[in-house]
Amino acid sequence: MVRRENIYLIGLMGTGKTTIGRQLAKSVKLPFYDTDKAIEESTGVDIPTIFEFEGEEGFREREQKMVQQLTQLNGIILATGGGTVLREQNRNMLKQNGFVVYLQCPIDRILERTRRDTQRPLLQTENPRDRLEGLHKQREPHYLSCADFTIDTGTLPSKAVVIRILEEYRAAVG
Repeated sequence: MVRRENIYLIGLMGTGKTTIGRQLAKSVKLPFYDTDKAIEESTGVDIPTIFEFEGEEGFREREQKMVQQLTQLNGIILATGGGTVLREQNRNMLKQNGFVVYLQCPIDRILERTRRDTQRPLLQTENPRDRLEGLHKQREPHYLSCADFTIDTGTLPSKAVVIRILEEYRAAVG
């Protein structure tokens, strides 16, 4: 049985998954989870530290285990990490266990939102724009392949995004 009472948010870093997720959870009175925060809580260290000591592959292993754990819960809102969709098993768990919303946002807007954020290891580079464009090109097909609904978060206020997501969710699940 597909558990459609879960709503999962996917998309690049800086698209608003955590912000929208919290507002969504508050509006429907469901618990909110963030895979990155859950990983930090379970390990006792922040994401940049995991990347430093275990590399991206080590982080992705931890992320996959956390996605597996969180997608077994019922009635939650989940903000995933931007690279969660890289693993087929994660995409399958998301698609099978909830309503998946892809938050899209123009690269310029993501750069505005993340320019002072030191907690994003993949953006600690000489050229964050090139990195984001590369990540977008690599990940976009995966985002699209598992999304039930796609919305642009670059121009709409977060409250409007939440309303649209709920409209689509309710139409999809009846």
